[in-house]
Amino acid sequence: MKSFEKKYLNKLRFPHEVLSNLRAIGEYKGKEALYNKQSPDVLEKLLESAIVQSTESSNRIEGVKAPHKRIEMIVKANAIPRNRPEQEIAGYRDVLNLIHQSHEDIPLSENVVLQFHSMLYRYTTAKSGFWKKIDNEIVDVMPGGKKILRFKPVSAKDTPSYMKRLISLYKTYLIKESFDPLILIPIFVFDFSCIHPFIDGNGRISRLLTLLLLYQAGYKVGKYISLERITEDSKSSYYDALAISSKKWHEGGHDIFPWMDYFHGTLIASYKEFETRIGRFKGKGSKTEQVKSAIDTFLKPFSINDIEKICPDVSRDMIRKILRELRNAGVIHSTSMGRGAVWAKKKVGNRTVKWVILIL
Repeated sequence: MKSFEKKYLNKLRFPHEVLSNLRAIGEYKGKEALYNKQSPDVLEKLLESAIVQSTESSNRIEGVKAPHKRIEMIVKANAIPRNRPEQEIAGYRDVLNLIHQSHEDIPLSENVVLQFHSMLYRYTTAKSGFWKKIDNEIVDVMPGGKKILRFKPVSAKDTPSYMKRLISLYKTYLIKESFDPLILIPIFVFDFSCIHPFIDGNGRISRLLTLLLLYQAGYKVGKYISLERITEDSKSSYYDALAISSKKWHEGGHDIFPWMDYFHGTLIASYKEFETRIGRFKGKGSKTEQVKSAIDTFLKPFSINDIEKICPDVSRDMIRKILRELRNAGVIHSTSMGRGAVWAKKKVGNRTVKWVILIL
């Protein structure tokens, strides 16, 4: 809410990087509309994969984990949740599906945010669907167990009024077209995170609201590429951006641009992956190029299973062959052996090695 105050917005001077990002995202959005007309069958395949990845990654960021196969079964409604993590995963799936199917009919309101929270915990015994009743803190837990206060959110007493004003201001600026939606959406998500209106589930609700607001602004890439997975892959940058931008938030003296830059960068990365995967599904390029394109999307070590999710038409034996040839070329290396082998792109100093031209 602090970022939406008129006196704060009036003194913002948008740097070149923000304007450049807005132009780039606008160009990607135009191409997205073309893909929707030309490749509906391809997009359906991407949607199936994105729902599983989004459900898995958004929960895993918060430490809620389950085996991948179980998550796939739960997301496809073929399994009954059998423990607390699986119950929360099933709840996230429900909210995600609701947004995908009905985003045009979901008005941003306090009741909708509370409903999302209630759905997230609907399969658990946790009390949900209301603003926090006690104050909370965002802390870093050090290796020895010591807790360091990173940020103190809005008090429980003030949370209802802050949420009401945040939503009201967002809708007012949107209707008046005072700012581009790609300025308003990251500001809304950031202030929501600073208010931290729930005792638990704030991160997941913020990512679900991100998807909803992007949908409603006409940016549908999150339907086909998991924004949550890209956030998980850049988790340290995600938390760093939030931490830097939240300094002096209560006084209205914070710097929103580190967070905005991260938010736009995530969206651009999503669109780049979207274009890559559209081309791959349409049969452009050899199987080697498909696997290389998949590896390019990974920001951290990956397994054969990870590649298979992105390249379902490439056999496991072919993936192994390509990985061996890339390893022999010095592009990647294996960090572990056996059936669960993990691979990583090689680095020179702090730089990841660029692709070399291979004739395979």
